[in-house]
Amino acid sequence: MASSLAPVLITGASQRVGLHCAERLLHEGQPVIISYRSERPGVQRLKELGAVVIQADFSSQESVMNFIAQLKAQTDSLRAIVHNASDWLAETPGDEAEVFTRLFSVHMLAPYLINLHCAELLQRSEVADIVHIGDDVTRKGSSKHIAYSASKAGLENLTLSFAARFAPHIKVNGIAPAMLMFQPDDDAAYRARTLAKSALGIEPGAEVIYRSLRYLIDNPYVTGTTLTLNGGRHVK
Repeated sequence: MASSLAPVLITGASQRVGLHCAERLLHEGQPVIISYRSERPGVQRLKELGAVVIQADFSSQESVMNFIAQLKAQTDSLRAIVHNASDWLAETPGDEAEVFTRLFSVHMLAPYLINLHCAELLQRSEVADIVHIGDDVTRKGSSKHIAYSASKAGLENLTLSFAARFAPHIKVNGIAPAMLMFQPDDDAAYRARTLAKSALGIEPGAEVIYRSLRYLIDNPYVTGTTLTLNGGRHVK
């Protein structure tokens, strides 16, 4: 992707995958705007690299619309929107509705509203993309994370609908990763069980998301597609 004066928006980019992608783009001279929910060291790193940072929660329609207003105050165009913001919650007795509502808002309502209200910003870029970061869990569902899996499946369906609505100028695609990066406190037994779930058996890191993002943004003939990044879990 050649550097564009129109920035790339990455939601939820204060750590891990979002942070990595934002840093890679900034190092290539691409302007970047990020959203973040909580202050983390990565936010300051991105500010030092020149990113515009906007704090946003995405837990309600009001908070999403407030973010959109702040975004439009920062730029009148966008090269791409990367919906990376995510939440990982399991339902426990008594809080099922609250968990479902929050995950629906973060994984579906926020991308839906941002896409609708920021399409005009994308239209002002010579080429434009939307990329939804989903999850490979939608392939099978999850008995322990039903709301998470369902809301990520809804995000995957938004890819199809917005690809049809925004063609031909705005391409809309998705990426569905399985486990990419362990947490520091994941023990050896958990790591071994997780790696054994895929045919390739590796911890690939955040770079594979960036390479997939670049493929989708650079390729002029791909829209309405979700790339699976699961190391061959579906063939195990």
